[in-house]
Amino acid sequence: MTGLLRFGVSGAIATATHATLFTAAVELFSIAPVIATTLSFCAALVVSYGLNFHWTFASSGMHRVILPRYAVVALTGLALNVMITYVVVNIGGHWYGYALLAVITIVPLMTFLLSKYWAFGVSGREDTQGE
Repeated sequence: MTGLLRFGVSGAIATATHATLFTAAVELFSIAPVIATTLSFCAALVVSYGLNFHWTFASSGMHRVILPRYAVVALTGLALNVMITYVVVNIGGHWYGYALLAVITIVPLMTFLLSKYWAFGVSGREDTQGE
């Protein structure tokens, strides 16, 4: 299975985690969409890092190098996620589902590119020494 396909599967699992928790937070607990997306994104992040580190990119790098980079990628994704949700829901006055559709289309593509070429694509000897 190729890296891109594995990223897709990992992303689908993380996205399903995000979408399920986001919808439940909004529908069942009446949490504001911007807060709900932040909480659900954080939960999906844990799922995503584990799958990407061990399976998608099969990294043998050190967590102390890769994890901070992945955190930057994730925080960039979170900022984009919140911004899209805020613009669509709070400024545009649209249904939160439209924000979710935009988020799950745009954010995974951006985070794949950053993950592949920067977070897990660490070059040099500092990431090859194991944990």
